[in-house]
Amino acid sequence: MSPSTTDHHQTITEQLILRLRIPTKIRNLEAALIVFAMLINAAAIALVDLGATGSLDISILGFIGGLGAIVMTMHIAQRFVARDADPLILPIVTLLNGLGIAMIHRLDIAQGLTGWQANASRQMVWTAIAMVIALVVIVVVRNHRSLQRYRYVWMLVGVVLLIMPLIPGIGVTISGARLWVDLGFVSFQPGEIAKIALALFFAGYLVTARDSLSAVGTTFLGVRWPRGRDLGPIIIVWLVAMLVLIFQHDLGTSLLYFGLFLVLMYVSTGRAIWFVVGGSLFGAGAFIASFWLDYVKGRFDGWLDSFNPVIYDALGGSYQLVQGLFGMASGGVIGAGLGAGRPYIVPLAESDYIMASIGEELGLVGVFAILCLYLLFVSRGLRIGFNGSDDFGRLLAVGLTFVIALQVFVVVGGVTRVIPVTGLTTPFLAAGGSSLVANWIIVALLLRLSDTVRHQNQAGDLQ
Repeated sequence: MSPSTTDHHQTITEQLILRLRIPTKIRNLEAALIVFAMLINAAAIALVDLGATGSLDISILGFIGGLGAIVMTMHIAQRFVARDADPLILPIVTLLNGLGIAMIHRLDIAQGLTGWQANASRQMVWTAIAMVIALVVIVVVRNHRSLQRYRYVWMLVGVVLLIMPLIPGIGVTISGARLWVDLGFVSFQPGEIAKIALALFFAGYLVTARDSLSAVGTTFLGVRWPRGRDLGPIIIVWLVAMLVLIFQHDLGTSLLYFGLFLVLMYVSTGRAIWFVVGGSLFGAGAFIASFWLDYVKGRFDGWLDSFNPVIYDALGGSYQLVQGLFGMASGGVIGAGLGAGRPYIVPLAESDYIMASIGEELGLVGVFAILCLYLLFVSRGLRIGFNGSDDFGRLLAVGLTFVIALQVFVVVGGVTRVIPVTGLTTPFLAAGGSSLVANWIIVALLLRLSDTVRHQNQAGDLQ
């Protein structure tokens, strides 16, 4: 064996040893960040108790410790089944989830809710369930490419979940929106799970139809348009989004579904014309709905003329929006302090308007800190997508990340009166079991994708 060959084998051996050490470093970083996040969550809970009641409730700190134990179990599991997973995603989500529980607990104190009647107690139970489901996803889904085979199954699952609230006997209307399903032993929002199923379908479909959508078709007005059969899924998605808007009275969810598909269309084909076509379709549908549907018209009126006394006092008017704006204004730059404000004045402060509650008690600084956490989460998710070596993984990572990003934009934009209020919930912060479960599944899939991406990149470097 020549000296050059020996040196080459020695270099490869050193690289392999280095590769074995790197996962340990990133997992240790993740563990340290998780502990730091849990300390912040515990401090937030303690400050809420001291600020609102003047005493400390040790029991809820025990529950927070239990959730921390589940998160650490996920961390330990990753050391065995996803050693190269992104080290920042899990700590970020843990911190957001814990801060949401702290704010919900603060609102429970104001409303006199204790024990299992408290929203915070239910939120912690749902958080534990969501974390366990996420752990199962990480352990069971060892190769994300296996999910691509069932793309039409995911489409069927997504459509069934979307129409479930319209089925008589199980569909439930709450606050004018028919989004819930009550099975007797549990009630949930199937649309939250549908967004994951549709992301899986869109990613799988566009991998196979990308060439047809971008290169095949007729040219009109200087633009190459796909064939009718290739446009079929786009029209179907548009119709589904409009049906959700019309029959379920849910502007935000219909925007989320359609926006998801448009972004994945753009990423897969690289053609910005889809934003023009898709945006025009959705805009036309929403514009027509604003004249024909009282629900949509009320949302636009409340947005454009919020301080009009007639709209302010009307049923379903702008009272909630205006109270949220006043609450955030009273918080100022640094906020009133946890437990020291009056966020409970705003209706649904623990769910739809939890960002307004945070703005009042933590101020502009606190809101910016929360938005920075979301921005870091989105940047890590997009990084996973851009670094992926297979088209399905890239599209899936971008799609799942965009779901979280669009929800945050729509919610924060509605609360701050940048866009009409849509009724979506703030990911990981707002009260709601369906949303928590769905978003933690997204976290698990992103962790699995990030582990695969790093493995693939390392294998490429060694070749």
